[in-house]
Amino acid sequence: MSVAAADETASAAPAGDGSSGRVPLASALWVLVAGVIGLTAAVTLTIEKIKLLQNPAYVPSCSINPVLSCGSVMVTPQAAAFGFPNPLIGIAAFAVVVVIGVLAIAKVALPQWIWAGLAVGTLLGVVFVHWLIYQSLYVIGALCPYCMVVWAVTIPLFVVTSSVALRPLAGKGSGGIGRFVHQWRWSLVVLWFTALLLLILVRFWDYWSTLI
Repeated sequence: MSVAAADETASAAPAGDGSSGRVPLASALWVLVAGVIGLTAAVTLTIEKIKLLQNPAYVPSCSINPVLSCGSVMVTPQAAAFGFPNPLIGIAAFAVVVVIGVLAIAKVALPQWIWAGLAVGTLLGVVFVHWLIYQSLYVIGALCPYCMVVWAVTIPLFVVTSSVALRPLAGKGSGGIGRFVHQWRWSLVVLWFTALLLLILVRFWDYWSTLI
């Protein structure tokens, strides 16, 4: 049986994951993978920021062209929205995600409030990420590739953790929000990414068109 099939079977079991506090393997794997990728990107951004502080002439490894330019983003006030570099938030947040992912894969029965808390935390992360997306597109006028990696894992992480947190609602009729989020979680992610890609394409079309 494939991992995806196992995920669906486990989530559909009436007396399984929801009551035991365990989650389907596919969801647990995604939480861990997203946490590791996000943590790696946040640590890399922090290192690049330190190098830039040490040497203002340093060109970050993710400064590729006028649009994909970490250096242009790192020196802006938005890169330290709370008075310290934003990647430090990512290091702390994704470290927690990694721990939860490891425990979930180990089939540790975590209380439902932990998943609810993670869903709320990722919701706050999504709100912050979209503020940064707006700032990058329409105020700064540049994109940070490592930041975009964080965006790319935060959005599906929110959708997946929300589907897990809403499991208690999934059994309350086929129209329940929990069942809807679970069944359509990857479709929601695809639509979400498509909208963001279109925004990026339109915003920087003047530059992209020169590459064609």
